[in-house]
Amino acid sequence: MQAAPDSPRWQELTAEYQKPDTLRSVWQLVNTVIPYVILWYLMYRSLEVSYWLTLTLAVPASGFLVRTFIIFHDCCHGSFLQSKRATDIVGFLTGVLTFTPYDRWRREHSMHHATAGDLDRRDLGGEIWTLTVDEYRAAPLRTRIAYRLYRSPWVMLTVGPSFLFLFKHRFSDRAARRRERLNVYWTNLGSAALVALLIWLMGLRAYLMIQLPIMIFGGAVAVWLFYVQHQYEGVYWDRHDQWDYSMAAIEGSSFYELPRILHWFTGNIGYHHIHHLSPRIPNYFLRKCHEENPALAPTRPLTMRCSLKSLRLRLWDEENRQMVGFRYLREQHDAQ
Repeated sequence: MQAAPDSPRWQELTAEYQKPDTLRSVWQLVNTVIPYVILWYLMYRSLEVSYWLTLTLAVPASGFLVRTFIIFHDCCHGSFLQSKRATDIVGFLTGVLTFTPYDRWRREHSMHHATAGDLDRRDLGGEIWTLTVDEYRAAPLRTRIAYRLYRSPWVMLTVGPSFLFLFKHRFSDRAARRRERLNVYWTNLGSAALVALLIWLMGLRAYLMIQLPIMIFGGAVAVWLFYVQHQYEGVYWDRHDQWDYSMAAIEGSSFYELPRILHWFTGNIGYHHIHHLSPRIPNYFLRKCHEENPALAPTRPLTMRCSLKSLRLRLWDEENRQMVGFRYLREQHDAQ
């Protein structure tokens, strides 16, 4: 594991990339939302031809939905536009499109950035549920069953995204202030109005045949990206008294090597180590910052092939400082 640059050093290296380029941001809105709307229309017309064609079109449509969510994500960090008011407006509207309340997600996500990789603050930032080996062994049977179900790829990438975007985001939590609760209500109202308009125009059946596959495909990609960016072989976790912000960014957030087209659709979020070092960098400057500052690169990138192996990593072994799978528990039991 390499030593992460100290705070003054990485702040100096990332500072020049933090100012949003208004023209690039507006163009990103145009080349994301308009193609998404066009694909929606084409999917509607394709219902008269073949539903297989509709499902095929749902793949790029879900890609543009993910890209819309990245714009929403940048707005939550205040990194998309220079005007705070314009940022909040774009954030709210893209939140309506992605069924995600802007103020609530902004608060939760800021906690994620402040606590990622901190074993003692895992419950604060909306993290993927992660237990240590000792915690899993000490947990009652019902907790271990729930944990295994939660960490199952089939649940995490299918049921999980639908529950998150269609149900959980509809409610504010106890920690919410009045502004945040109102934002949840306004987002629900905006999303409901958009859904009602589309159902009125095309009918309930057509709407569901279009929206559901887009949400399922796009939701699976979004959850997968969030998962793999902090759950992989060689990831950094530590107790709070030893936890270090820059180490959590460089070694606890992946540099996910993707084909250029996938980096485009995912708003360069694969350069997640740069994003965690400096969340104020707009998504379109993440790659540039990475390439121009080798000192900020993690020890090794995460390839697509290696990322698939991370699905078997379910627990954090504090003793050996590594993610392990459930098989590790059986092997330890057999060795005793």
